[in-house]
Amino acid sequence: MEIWRSIWNDILSNDVTVVGSIFKLVLSLAIGSIVGLERKSKGQIAGDRTFALISMGATLAMLLSIYIPQEYLGLKNGDPGRIAAQVLTGIGFLGAGAIIQMKGSVRGLTTAAGIWMVAAIGLAIGAGMYIVSFVATGLVLFILVSLERYDRRRASMSGQSRAINIVLSGVIDDFGIIEAILGAHGVFVQDRFIKYDYKQNKSAISLVVFTKSKTDFAPIMNEIGRKFPVETITLTSDINI
Repeated sequence: MEIWRSIWNDILSNDVTVVGSIFKLVLSLAIGSIVGLERKSKGQIAGDRTFALISMGATLAMLLSIYIPQEYLGLKNGDPGRIAAQVLTGIGFLGAGAIIQMKGSVRGLTTAAGIWMVAAIGLAIGAGMYIVSFVATGLVLFILVSLERYDRRRASMSGQSRAINIVLSGVIDDFGIIEAILGAHGVFVQDRFIKYDYKQNKSAISLVVFTKSKTDFAPIMNEIGRKFPVETITLTSDINI
């Protein structure tokens, strides 16, 4: 009984002890892994191992911040702000690595924010703020799981803007039929850009359209292809015309 009481006291102690440090590292490993598993399930490169290492590293940094002044300078509470501040600054580089930019669209912002948040939770564990760490982890999982489902449901009920790029053979001066086809399928043109290439005898039109998220563009493209001499037609969410 005394052994368990001693272990419990070490866990709750503000001083850096071997038992308390091991418990904090294991706890940060578990919390980081849980958040990382959620990210991995969404196809993100940063998964359970990455998040676990980040959380454990932040916890260890906080323990070092407390231990060094405690043992070598005689300061009971240490100065945990020194290394902790550098952890949150340095973790930004890892977050930047999780962000992928492709043709103007950015992916990985949520994962990058999760990396930063897990590092902060790791620091909190190292400081002995267990309840706050558990609450923060629960809120992170709520944001990543529940709010994502809400965003998807809301997006499916609302509309979004898309870009349609069409290259036609010949110089075409009447695109009203294309807009009529789109309108018949509930796709509304917001903006347009037309380019003629007289040397290649081609016409290119880029349309910014507003449509429901569940709109099937395959039959729309097939219908446009039957009406016009289409060389290429592409659909993208990158609005850049």
